[in-house]
Amino acid sequence: MKILNLYAGIGGNRKLWGNEHKITAVELDERIASIYADIYSDDTVIVGDAHEYLLEHYQEFDFIWASPPCPTHSIVNFFLNAKGIIRYPDMKLYQEIILLQHFFKGDYVIENVKSYYDPLIIPQVSGRHYFWSNFKIPHLESRIKISRMCGDKDTLGVTQGEIRKKEMDKLGFDLSKYQYPEKDKLLRNCVDPEIGLAILRRATESYKQKSAQQQVLF
Repeated sequence: MKILNLYAGIGGNRKLWGNEHKITAVELDERIASIYADIYSDDTVIVGDAHEYLLEHYQEFDFIWASPPCPTHSIVNFFLNAKGIIRYPDMKLYQEIILLQHFFKGDYVIENVKSYYDPLIIPQVSGRHYFWSNFKIPHLESRIKISRMCGDKDTLGVTQGEIRKKEMDKLGFDLSKYQYPEKDKLLRNCVDPEIGLAILRRATESYKQKSAQQQVLF
């Protein structure tokens, strides 16, 4: 398949996909894109605006995964609002859903966190994620629990920072050789690779079924 991986980050969702597909990744931050390119040297990596790239190129792909930024949608906004930090939800999320729902002929997944408001378009729910897709998303709980804050020690004397590091190690990334100031943030933004693989398998099944149907027709 020709796969478009938008808002790619360091590729948590893509980690277990292998190299049998032709994958194009789009990431806005050049430093993050360089890390992705080093990890997945067979992928085509584009530094640019994923939202605009989708609009201009969506018809060129068989499967599209998008993980648009989640901060303006997450439950954290309740706490920020109480502190006087007020912001609109970023409606680019729904622009992308509507575009793919109505005009994309392939399979797609748009992933985001569970929002603090009732979603405007009903998603599928799996673990702590919302998924908008045109195929059934498997229900999987993430193995990684990294929401706890660093600081106090738990009853066993282990700091929250140590707990978080242990959880993030489950992602399987070693970022020690890269110069980036917020490596923890890169890891927190990753989708559990096991979830990414399970969803790709569903997309692959759908792609093969559609291909078989087209062969019958023609």
